[in-house]
This record gives sequence, structure tokens and C-alpha cells, in this order.
Amino acid sequence: MSSSYLSTVRLGILNARTRIMPKSICYPLSEFYEQLRLPLPQIQQLRPEDVPEPYRRLLVHDNDLTPTLQAEHGRSLCLRVLRYQATDQIMDRLVVLRFTDEPKSVSVGAIRIFLNPLSVEAKQFVLERRIPFGAILQKLEIKHYSCPVAFFQVTPDTMLSDALGINGAKVLYGRKNTIWNSGGEALAEVAEILPPVAPFSTMETL
Repeated sequence: MSSSYLSTVRLGILNARTRIMPKSICYPLSEFYEQLRLPLPQIQQLRPEDVPEPYRRLLVHDNDLTPTLQAEHGRSLCLRVLRYQATDQIMDRLVVLRFTDEPKSVSVGAIRIFLNPLSVEAKQFVLERRIPFGAILQKLEIKHYSCPVAFFQVTPDTMLSDALGINGAKVLYGRKNTIWNSGGEALAEVAEILPPVAPFSTMETL
């Protein structure tokens, strides 16, 4: 694939991103809060360089979070769906990523998946709600790009704390990401939040 083609695709992605980027920096998580009639927790947008380590290493990049966390831990992850709704065109999910061999959560988030650009096989995996979306893209070798559009810190409320299985955390860090295919079509919008991580150590050591 030529560099000029990739430049054209990335330019198209950036232009499209500025047209459809939602106002809320935690969208589509904000949609679930609205549906549940819960107030949004306190959220503050951060510049990439202001995200502290080790969260910066885990969040501030153009890679999918699922394979990033799998590589970080050296273990496979599975999906726990807390809430979902679907139409013919989209699938919205409030989800937790956790280890396959123990009930420890490594991220919580909300994702809106656009079904129309997906193959029949990919769409079936999405509708089954068993495999993280990033793992589906990796499994089916679907060419795509992750383009984070915002980074933030959030004061965890009861819903986030319960989902992550944490207690007493004062702040969590996350990002708003959009995933695009090689043709410049949006595949998903996702808000991803990590549990507390000890400074200067990997999450696996906790």
C-alpha cells in the first residue's frame, strides 16, 4: 500500500472526524448515563502530555486498547457486557474487559459499533457479544486505524467503581477513540477508562 494512498486515507479520516465528533468527551458513555438517568461524573479533558504515567503509555497512542492491554498483561481478555441495545445499523454496548481466567477488570467503557461497513462474519461476532471489538478486528485481519480524539480524567462514581471492582479511587484516566476502516468509514466510537494503576509499574504486578 503506497504512502500517498495512506496519506489520502488519513486526511479523509481527519476531515470526517472533525465533522462527526460528538460534543461529550466521554461519548458514547454519556449516552448510557442519560438512558439510566444518572448524572455524569466529574470529567476533565487533558492534553496528551498531561496524562500521567503509566496511563499515558497505555492510552496515548494510535493502537486499539484491547490488544494493548493483552500485550501489557501477557494474558487474553474477554468481554462482559453490562448493557446493550442494537438496531439494524448500530450496536451500543456498556462493557468491561476482564481476564479470561479470573474476574479482574482491566477497563470499562462504552462503544457504539457501526454495523453497515462490517462484513457478514464481523457483524455476526459483534451481535454475539462475546468478543471485544478490537479482538474481532484483529482476528479477521480487518485493516483499520484508531484515532483518539480526547483524553480525560474522571472522578469515579458508583457505576464505574462497581464495574471495575474498585473502592476508594479518587481519579481514573481514559480516552475517547474513533476506529476507522481503510476507506475512511467510521467503524466504532468508544470511551475507554482504566482502573487505578501503580506508578512506574505494569498493571500485571498489582
